[in-house]
Amino acid sequence: MLSFNLLIVVALGYVAFLFAIAFAAERQAANGSKAWLRSPLVYTLSLSIYCTAWTFYGAVGYAARSGLEYLTIYLGPTVVVIGWWWVVRKLVRIGRAQRITSIADLISSRFGKSTALGVLVTIIAVAAATPYLALQLQSVTLSFAVFASAPGHDWGASELNGAALWVAAGLAIFTIIFGTRNLDANERHYGVVMAIAFEAVVKLFALLAVGVFVVWGVAGGPGDMVKMIDASPIALWDQNGARWAGLTFLSGAALLCLPRMFQVLVVENADESHLATASWAFPLYLLAMSLFVVPIAVAGLALLPPGSNPDLFVLTVPLSQGQGGLAILSFLGGFSSATSMVIVATIALSTMVSNHIVVPLWLQSRSQGAMMSGDVRAVVLLARRLSIVGVLGLGYLYYRVSGGGAALAAIGLISFTGVVQILPAMLGGIFWRGATRWGAAAGLITGTAIWVWSLFLPSFGPDVVIPAQVLAHGPWGLGWLRPQALFGISGLDPVVHAVLWSMLLNATAFMMGSIVTFPTPLERLQGAQIVNVFEHSPGARAWAQSAAEAEDLLIMAQRILGPAEAQAIFQREALEQGKAGYLPDVTPGFVDLLERELAGSVGAATAHAMIGQLIEGASVSVEDLIRVADEAAQIMEYSSRLEAKSAEQERTARALREANAKLTALSVQKDAFLSQISHELRTPMTSIRSFSEILRDGDMTPSVQAKYAGIIHDEALRLTRLLDDLLDLSVLENGQVTLNRQTGQLRELLDRAQGAAGLRAGGLTIRRRKGDETLVLTTDLDRLTQVFINLIANAQKYCDAPRPELRIVVGRARGEVVVDFIDNGEGIGSEHQQVIFEKFSRLTDHGKAGGAGLGLAICREIMARLGGSIAYLPGQGGAAFRVSLPAAAAMAAE
Repeated sequence: MLSFNLLIVVALGYVAFLFAIAFAAERQAANGSKAWLRSPLVYTLSLSIYCTAWTFYGAVGYAARSGLEYLTIYLGPTVVVIGWWWVVRKLVRIGRAQRITSIADLISSRFGKSTALGVLVTIIAVAAATPYLALQLQSVTLSFAVFASAPGHDWGASELNGAALWVAAGLAIFTIIFGTRNLDANERHYGVVMAIAFEAVVKLFALLAVGVFVVWGVAGGPGDMVKMIDASPIALWDQNGARWAGLTFLSGAALLCLPRMFQVLVVENADESHLATASWAFPLYLLAMSLFVVPIAVAGLALLPPGSNPDLFVLTVPLSQGQGGLAILSFLGGFSSATSMVIVATIALSTMVSNHIVVPLWLQSRSQGAMMSGDVRAVVLLARRLSIVGVLGLGYLYYRVSGGGAALAAIGLISFTGVVQILPAMLGGIFWRGATRWGAAAGLITGTAIWVWSLFLPSFGPDVVIPAQVLAHGPWGLGWLRPQALFGISGLDPVVHAVLWSMLLNATAFMMGSIVTFPTPLERLQGAQIVNVFEHSPGARAWAQSAAEAEDLLIMAQRILGPAEAQAIFQREALEQGKAGYLPDVTPGFVDLLERELAGSVGAATAHAMIGQLIEGASVSVEDLIRVADEAAQIMEYSSRLEAKSAEQERTARALREANAKLTALSVQKDAFLSQISHELRTPMTSIRSFSEILRDGDMTPSVQAKYAGIIHDEALRLTRLLDDLLDLSVLENGQVTLNRQTGQLRELLDRAQGAAGLRAGGLTIRRRKGDETLVLTTDLDRLTQVFINLIANAQKYCDAPRPELRIVVGRARGEVVVDFIDNGEGIGSEHQQVIFEKFSRLTDHGKAGGAGLGLAICREIMARLGGSIAYLPGQGGAAFRVSLPAAAAMAAE
């Protein structure tokens, strides 16, 4: 067993070497020698910050437990860097154009430089990073425990917790020294980036060295290694497709949303062209990191005792074979993976906390404003240093509460799921100008709440934060709210379940919130600049007259950037303006430049607020004004569409009111019909019963008996007709009628109908032009005759002229054969014309008497079944009805 003290010496020596590298890089940057610091190679190696202790230690443990599923944590970033290169390029361009300092700064700047959104994203990022920081502490602590444990005596909980605390304290000191030595106007940390690039080489070399040893030193070569893999209990190919898709998406989204990745990918990017190199070099780096994961996992399962922690196989396999030097190299690789992640993550998070929480609160507490509030620079630096301590403290607290016993991959996935809640607001913000701060806030809050409930809190275990009863049955017994079976959907992997619901509801809330709210003018301006960042150019500036003096701005800039850097900015501007001295004129371009420089140190929202205390004008380019005018035109057009829609809704409402009035009238008619039908049924039944009793009990002459029997017969016929009408209408409405198609002449049908109507002498006179009626019809002649009979009977019954007359006119209209029935009465009022074809409709006003109100309803149903129609014709001088037959049903007689 290697000496633990030797390991401590090696670790401290390694840290000291990193100090030296970082210090040399910063000295070179301060002297202006930045060319090699800004090389694409250094930039690509800095992206290896993605490969933390999870990928160094945890990937092997992941492979031992889940086979090839570990590849998803490499596939996602590869897809993004290669397939989403245009998204990454746009983020970098926006970062450079807007002087973005963090992912919270991006969201805040896009949505009108909203301080509230910056605070919200910062809180989400810190909460999501906490499990990831705990993962790094756990991995470093466990690696120390491997070397420190004596035979027969493993480290207990107290030793592990103590080691984790010392590791957290050491990393906090390291990060404070390197990450907060000063406030760089561009928020670039050349020393840190160079140290990360060096650590990228160390961890890759260490992992490859262990892999080479396993394949050639343990297995005896690639062929034997393949045989060991085949004989291994690892289920390489038994994979869950849904989980693969979910984890690939998760890891790809995390590349864009993790604060540390945004820091190196966007903020630390010195040249956009470096992305071209990174797009192929970074996937190759990930491929190299994943190359020997399965062989190491297989060797660990074969060589080490059952129950050994697979997350530590990278260390324990070399130690089991007596390779102490290789084990120390492996330890340094894992140590590099953890420390580089912690340094960059805490720098990014501390920048977010100070810029979006501490400094805004501090400014609000100072009534004099930024210029008279003391040394802003000192406040920012102190806030960042305290934030580093606080963030690492949260990571240590999570490690203690969770027990530090979970697999590294499980902890990493929890963190990934939390941080990707920023994705909808990020992508929506840079591609959709209609996105608003309210939509972004709604999506962020909704997605984060689902993540916390369904994954983060359950990760502590039953009865730690969430009672086991709630985990099993939901709060208050509501099963659809069970944390890992939301809305009753169970059986999904917990991570896939959380990703599915959080992203779905997050994106939905973001879109709906943006649709129902309107952006502020500043949001529209920022949206124009960010969404159209590739087309946007500074252009000519149209500024309001500034009320600030150059000296006031210089005082404020010195308090943030430091005297030397602030004065250098002012002197350069004065020289460009051709002015003597170091104070330039306060031009729009200079104030814009100064705001961007300040944004590099305190964030865009804070810089905008601070300059806003001194400047009463606003920065607006001609292109921005044109875009805002276009947006105003679009809003006006949208408003016009809303007005048109409102008018349409009003028309619909009016139609509904008319329909309601019609239904009300029909309801009244139905009630009247029920009363009438009761009367119509009761009257003949009463007559039949009464006269039947007289015939049964009375003693009368044969002539009287015949008279009474005739009355009973007539009443029975009346009752039969009423029941036949009801049955006929029911059959027609239900579509149960069978048509008996025959061929006959229209004139014969009208003759039959006229004869069947039973016209009385001196009653209705019918006038026809029989020469127009020589049409041959192929239809159900009996049903059509029934329609004609009803219309003639109606005219006979309702026409109120002194000499009632009915004209029957045959003609053609719109390609159809039409038969018009027009009487010379008063006609039907417009208020009744809409309901006369409805069931139970009877006209009883002005002395008119009606039957059961079924005749016209029967006519309408018959014509519908025959393929024709019947309608009322207004303006004919009397009641007029038109019966229309399809042309196919009629042809001229020879």
